[in-house]
Formats: sequence, structure tokens, C-alpha cells
Amino acid sequence: MGAKPAIAPDEYWNPRHETMPRAEITAIQVAKMRRQLAYAWERSPFHRRRWEAAGFEPGQFRSLDDLRRIPPMTRAEWMEAQAAHPPYGDLPAAPPEVAIRLHTTSGTTGRMPLRALDGMRDWEWIAEMWCHGFHAFGVRPSDTVFFAFSYASFIGFWGAHYACEKLGALVIPSGSLPTDTRVKLIVENGATTVCATPTYVLRLAQVAREMGVDLRKAGKVERILLSGEPSGSVPAVRRKIEEEWGAPCGDSAGMTEIGTIMMFECRHRPGGMHIIEDHFIEEVLDPESGEPVGPGEKGERVVTSFGRGILPLVRYRTRDLVCRVPASSCTCGRTFDLYQGGILGRVDDMHKIRGTNVYPRAVEAIVREHALVEEFQIVLWREKDRDEITVRCELPKGSEDHWPSIRTALDHDLAEAHENLRFQLELAEPGTLPRFELKAKRLVDKRTY
Repeated sequence: MGAKPAIAPDEYWNPRHETMPRAEITAIQVAKMRRQLAYAWERSPFHRRRWEAAGFEPGQFRSLDDLRRIPPMTRAEWMEAQAAHPPYGDLPAAPPEVAIRLHTTSGTTGRMPLRALDGMRDWEWIAEMWCHGFHAFGVRPSDTVFFAFSYASFIGFWGAHYACEKLGALVIPSGSLPTDTRVKLIVENGATTVCATPTYVLRLAQVAREMGVDLRKAGKVERILLSGEPSGSVPAVRRKIEEEWGAPCGDSAGMTEIGTIMMFECRHRPGGMHIIEDHFIEEVLDPESGEPVGPGEKGERVVTSFGRGILPLVRYRTRDLVCRVPASSCTCGRTFDLYQGGILGRVDDMHKIRGTNVYPRAVEAIVREHALVEEFQIVLWREKDRDEITVRCELPKGSEDHWPSIRTALDHDLAEAHENLRFQLELAEPGTLPRFELKAKRLVDKRTY
């Protein structure tokens, strides 16, 4: 992990587009948006009926200043359309016969999943977007890439798998293999790159220790590529991963609704992720007023995606919290703006406890400062008419003597970061808290009203 030259000869996956002037980026976005609006107007009943109701038609869009004329769409509207016109709703701009794949993501409790259809051209584009991220962090044809991911209907790392094949790397899929077998395969096959969620990368390291495997010495892993959880950009989580593996980790972020990643971290690791601006328009708006926020201010991502033909997304409210900063924040030479700190959380992830806002990502950032904490859980509950919050922590077997000092530090740090809100802290028995391969669900809300 020594010093590397500022700009490598093969720094960029798409040199022309990744370094084009801002005026050219804007021109591409405007041209693609015009085509997208005309396409969706003609082919997607979902978009046409919503736009007609709002008094908008595609000819009204002439520049990025006209984005606000277009009513934003929400996941709730998409799922309501699915319920009214099962199974796919009226958003698709092509019949199901054109599709070659179906992927789903879970909906709210007790509701249907969100269903996403893609055709052959969609999947070519999905892989191309992942190529940006993997190439930017150093994956090359000489690499062996291990995917610690169960290949099922969740879209997850499917596109990343195809991207690595497109890059010419050797790919090792691990299906639904148990964690200890995955550790063995990583070591035995000399994997140079591991791809997984931050939670599962830490789980692999924990199991490796239990097996007596020192990943820093036994393995050949040179880089770890993360996705699927906001914690991939939390400094404490990254430090813990890098200490366990002896390799740098880079973050990326995508969505089932988009089908692929829309931002990636380059090898220079500037503390944020580059937006793939020639394929997406990313707006950052105040989640309450819907007004744009300035550079360096936190707001909600609203995305327009140009690559998915069957599901045209136009001004989709993601509920992700981000902070946009200029391209000059990174020394890599790309002219794509960045989201500082990646995905900072979700608008709907905030929980108010006795008048104080609590974000799970912020809690994790504090808990992960303690290397001995192998897993944790946040529990919300009510005592009479009073909301309470408990953080349950799990330490390795035989480390219980460290709990009093960890508890004291957590008690202070959590309260200091949350307006002196008092968290209850519990030590869980080793191996009793849930483990996650895909998106971790560490918050349990037991409150009833």
C-alpha cells in the first residue's frame, strides 16, 4: 500500500468522458434527457399520466434549469402502480417479452417486492457502469476477483460479476457457500480482490480468525470493493476492514431501481465517490421543500438514469442523504463531482428518541471505533410513554473483561453525539447477534403506538 503516482497511464476506464469539461458533461446530460423524456412519454403510461396531471410535456425541457418542471417520482408510486397493474405495473417502456432477467428488492413489511425487468442492452450498460468502479480502484485483467455474494433475485453484485468478466479478470462466484468455505477459496485461489458488503467482509475476517487463518499473511488480497451498505464509507468501519485484511477498501453505491452503481471511489480515496455524470443526472434537494441545496450541504438524492431501457427512471426520489462536492476534491483528474462520505444515511432512517434525531449510520460510526466489538444491534422500545434506545454489543469469547471500559467510552461518545441522549448498553453473548451476508438489518424497532 505504498505511494502511487498521481495519474497512472491507465487511470480511466473511459478517458474522454471521465475528464471532459463541465460544459460538455452538461451538454450530454441535456441531450440524453431530451431523448429520455420523449421515450418515456411515448412508451411508459406511468410517466405520461403523471406528467399530464402536472401539466408537463417533454418539449418544455430545454436545459437543466427545467428539471424542476418535471414532477419527481417515488418508490411508493412505483409500488402502487405494480399493485394496480400486476405484476410489473405500467412504468415499463417495453413488454415483458423483451426482458431476459427479473430482479426484486424487498418492499415494506407485508407488501409485495419491487420488481425490475432488464433486457440484453440493459445488462450491457449495467456491467459498463460497474467497470468504472472496478477499474478506478485498480482491478485489471491479471486479477482474481472473489464475490462473497449469494446469487439470487436481489440484484446485488450481479452487474459487478459481469463487469469483471468484461475487464478480463478471473471471477470466482461463491453462490450460497458457507463462510468458512469462502475463506478457504479466497486463500487457496489467491484472490487479489474481494467484493462484498462491509458487514460481510468483517464476518469473513471473524471466521478466518476462528479458523486460525491470518488473512494478512495467508491471503493475496490487494483490494476490497464494497457496496450495499452506507457503512462502506464510515472511517471506523474501513479502518477495521483494512486492519483485518491488510488491504485498502473502496466503496461504491447502487440501487435496484437503477440496476447498477451510479457512483464509485477511485484508488486515490478522496473521502467520497465520483458520480458517473455522463449516465446520470444527480440532484441534491432539501427533502422537505424540494428546493436544491448548495455544494457542501446535505440533502436528498434525486436521480435520472439514462441507461435502463425497460425501466426509464426520471427524477426518482431515492431518500438517500448525500453531500455533493466539486470534482476538484479529488486529485485523480476526473471531472465528475463527488458525494463526500458516500451515502450518509437515509431520510427515512432517522428515528426521533425523546426529541433527539438518531441515525443508525452515526451510531455505527461510534460503535466501530472499538475494534473488539464484532457485531452490534440497535433496539428501540417504549417504557410506559417514554421512548428508549439500547445498543447491544458482542465481543469475542474471552474478551468480557474489556466490556466495562468499552461501555464507559460508548456511554460518553453516544451521548455527546446525540445531545446528551442516554443510550442503554448491553453485552450480548458471543454468537447470539444476527450475521448478515447482504444488507445488514441491525435496527429492531419494538415500539407500538
